[in-house]
Amino acid sequence: MTRVVVVGATGNLGTAVLQRLSAERSVEVVGVARRMPDARVAPYDAATWSAIDVGSRDATAELTAAFHGADAVIHLAWALQPTHDIPAQHRTNVVGTANVLAAVARAGVPQVVVASSVGAYRGVDVEGKRQRVDESFPTDGIPTATYAIHKAANERALDAFALANPSVVVTRLRPGLVFQRDVAAELRGLFLGPFVPMGIVRWIRWAVLPLPYAFVFQAVHAEDVADAFWRAVDRRAGGAFNIAAAPVLTPPRIARVLGMRGAVRMPYRLLRGIVTLTWRLRLQPTDAGWLDIAASVPIMSTERARTELGWEARHSATDALGALVAGFADGANHPASGPLRG
Repeated sequence: MTRVVVVGATGNLGTAVLQRLSAERSVEVVGVARRMPDARVAPYDAATWSAIDVGSRDATAELTAAFHGADAVIHLAWALQPTHDIPAQHRTNVVGTANVLAAVARAGVPQVVVASSVGAYRGVDVEGKRQRVDESFPTDGIPTATYAIHKAANERALDAFALANPSVVVTRLRPGLVFQRDVAAELRGLFLGPFVPMGIVRWIRWAVLPLPYAFVFQAVHAEDVADAFWRAVDRRAGGAFNIAAAPVLTPPRIARVLGMRGAVRMPYRLLRGIVTLTWRLRLQPTDAGWLDIAASVPIMSTERARTELGWEARHSATDALGALVAGFADGANHPASGPLRG
């Protein structure tokens, strides 16, 4: 029996990972989350649960107790909000990861698998997006985006941890944007705010989509990312793995998935100025750093995941985005999970 502890097991990725692990009869799952889910409902019924705030003062001791006897720890916990309170995000994202790694070492866990991101990579210009990058590309992030800064900090923490703990297999997955249907309510709350109705995708089909030319990026379905996590554990594969599906998303492709009439080029500075103003006025919760990520992330090669993990995306990137769009149209959520309730 393989014992796997999933930290941050109730969010977008965590729910998908639980679903994937529940299909393996030889796996015993322990879920760790700040807010407990309804453990009577699948996939949360597949785990035993510990309520731990990874950024708290006592987190290392609590996590160490939860990690004892584990064959692997999958670390997914992350705070995307509040963007107006960066120290609060840092507490979960950076301090929380440090606490998880310290507990892995104390508990003698042989493998830790951490969710990094395409956002950890150094930014590129539009021309730079024509060249796919492998896992050796610099991971110093995009300096104007808090999310990228925190992901880059964790990459450095993982480097240091791997050097100090050579007996631990250290694995990091770097997915593109991760979509699934049931995350619609959560993403609406995280990125659009209460003034934007869930059914907005039904009302915009007559319009054109105004986006900057540089908005070219990759996406992947949460189920496919979850499968990559399991494969990394099952094969005890160390190192970094890029995880993304084809095709690369461009403004015209995004418009087609949304059912809109097409895409028109919008000046990047204009969009950034609008987002910054509305964010400062607290009309919506997304800061301009997220625009910088969409405009600057490189396009990743997933060759290593295919070769070493035997991983292939079962869903296309447009299907993954389409599932999210359908979730918005239907008001989809997961009522058994605090984060996914929206």
